[in-house]
Amino acid sequence: MNNQPNIYKNKKPVFFFLFPAFLFLALYLFYPFFKNIINSFQIIKDLGAPAKGWNDPIYKNYAKLFTDKNMAIAMKNTLIMIVVTLLGQVGIALILSLMVDNIKRGAKFFRIVYFFPIVVSATALGLLFNLIFLYDKGMLNQFLGMFGVTELTDWKDSAHAMVTMMVPVMWQYVGFYFIILLTGLNNISDELYESASIDGATAWQRVRYISLPLLHNVICTCSVLAVTGALKVFDLPWTMLPNGMPMGETWLTGTYMYYWAFQGKDIDYSCTVAIVIVVLGILLSKFVNMIFKEKDY
Repeated sequence: MNNQPNIYKNKKPVFFFLFPAFLFLALYLFYPFFKNIINSFQIIKDLGAPAKGWNDPIYKNYAKLFTDKNMAIAMKNTLIMIVVTLLGQVGIALILSLMVDNIKRGAKFFRIVYFFPIVVSATALGLLFNLIFLYDKGMLNQFLGMFGVTELTDWKDSAHAMVTMMVPVMWQYVGFYFIILLTGLNNISDELYESASIDGATAWQRVRYISLPLLHNVICTCSVLAVTGALKVFDLPWTMLPNGMPMGETWLTGTYMYYWAFQGKDIDYSCTVAIVIVVLGILLSKFVNMIFKEKDY
């Protein structure tokens, strides 16, 4: 019988080291969140200004959500953004990670190239893509002109604005999920692939029956991150299409919340939109987890 003292029986040092982290979360996460809930029921017109009382009725902002046409547009566009994010970002990242994992030379080069967009400022990327989609002398219209297209296309009109906004957002974060998925693939033992090859499995069969099943939990994590990220995306869409242009057709929940906080001068309504984003993030994350259901291997 082992009579040596168990150093893990004393839990007091654990609380000592956890307290700073808990204090940080309490000050910068829990307190702002609950304060936001209170603010959504009050009258606050300027950022940082004290409340001028309670709304009449107190649920005024929440009732406004159901009659606000721009909020309905923001919700619809955000749901589209979630689908685009799951398919475009996580989907493309999965394909790229599988391809890079199966090459012998140049893997480090592709890791750097695919991850590079995520380290560039979203504002800088927004300005870059504004030049690409510029109506006159923009790179895309010039490129089309090389193939005989003489009519200039306004990439920010009603017919193209959503695609113009979503393509850069999708492109920016592919590298983020690429690195996560590639790390997951690197953790899969090479012996499994070697055994499958000896048994005559093709490259597709190795991906289908080894890579994808063992990546299941990683894909689930990426999907949750993609859903919550799509709900609060703001900087790149706002740089390219501020104020929901054209004619309020490109509002997202993140950009709409920002508008009321900094331009619309209605802080309490902005807080209400922020709470909707949080609630949707929790519900959709639970829904994604229910679909994928993490497995133990």
